[in-house]
Parts: sequence; C-alpha cells; structure tokens
Amino acid sequence: MLFPGRVLKLLISLCLAVGGLAAVPGTACAHPHVFADANVEIVFDSRGLAGFWVVWVFDEMFSNMIIFDHDRNKNRSFEPREIESVKKGAFSNLRKFGYFAHVRINGKPFDVEYVKDFSASIEKGAMIYSFFIPCHVRAANSDKKVCFSMYDDSYYTDITLVGENPVRLKNADDFQAAVQIRRDRENAFYYGQVYPEEIVLEFKRDG
Repeated sequence: MLFPGRVLKLLISLCLAVGGLAAVPGTACAHPHVFADANVEIVFDSRGLAGFWVVWVFDEMFSNMIIFDHDRNKNRSFEPREIESVKKGAFSNLRKFGYFAHVRINGKPFDVEYVKDFSASIEKGAMIYSFFIPCHVRAANSDKKVCFSMYDDSYYTDITLVGENPVRLKNADDFQAAVQIRRDRENAFYYGQVYPEEIVLEFKRDG
C-alpha cells in the first residue's frame, strides 16, 4: 500500500523545510512535494449518505518531518496530546483549502467547511491521518449522485487512491448504491494539466 514507484519523487521533497502541509500553495515549489496514498469509506446512516471516512498515508519525507516535530517523547507513537499537536500544527490549516475535498451533489458544489474525529498515527514509519467529512444527503426513491475527489489545486500535494479496494461502503444495506472511480475530465487543475480522480456514488432507497 505504501508509495509504489515513488522513491525517486522523494528527492524533491526538500521544499517541505518551509513548513507543514500546504504551507506554500501556489508557489514555485508546486508540482507535488507531498504524496499521500488514500482510502475512502463512504458511510451511510438511516436517512442516506452521512459522509466520508478518509485515510491518508504519507510519503517518507513528510512523515519523518511530522514525526520529528510532534512525537515529543520519541517513542514512534502518538499520545493524545501529540495528536492534538499534529492537528494544530499540520492539519487544521487545511480548512482554508476545504481539506482538499471537492464534492458535488447532483451537480451542485458542496463546500467542506469542517471535519470530525481527526486522528494521527504512525505505521511502519509512515505518518497516517484519518478523519471524517460530514456530507448528509437524504436518500429518495430515485438516484442521488454524489461526486467526491481529493486534490490540491496548487498541486503541492498529490493524493492518490491506492489498493485493490480503495473505496468501500459502510451501512449501505438499506440502499441501492453503486460506486465507480474515474478521471474527472471536466475539472482539470494545475493549469489544466491534471485530471483528478473522482469517486462517483449513485444511490437510492432499496425498494
């Protein structure tokens, strides 16, 4: 799961010395310097879509920087105070960028203004963020369509879905739900050069 084919890309990560994730979006240091492998769990409740559980597994350079700065007791594990330190120092600033989440509900943009249940951990030397993005969409008897993608417009950070099943459904038994992953050809970014990965969810009440 961790960073296939990205070893050489780590050599350019020296730009991270300027600060935390997304500290210098839109600068000459763009074209990615932070890499995150992502998984997404689409969560339903009794009414319909509840939101998205997101997991990011970071590259070696960014991981080492964050661990060095926030693992105060150097035990290669984060205690609650250290998780709060990571959140304040290397995550909360992403609120200005919608946490790199881009959502459309039946074609209309949905602004991600907050997330819940942030956590940080270390696994096999990699820095891992996990958090929940609330996005409530009530199910109906006809299909609702929700498009979800994760990208940094400045292309300072590269987020890529990885694994055999990078997108999963949770609590979806009461609904007819279909998911596909595709390239969003209508919303290219970084001067029109990059087409983001897009998760397309269509769902309705079962019966």
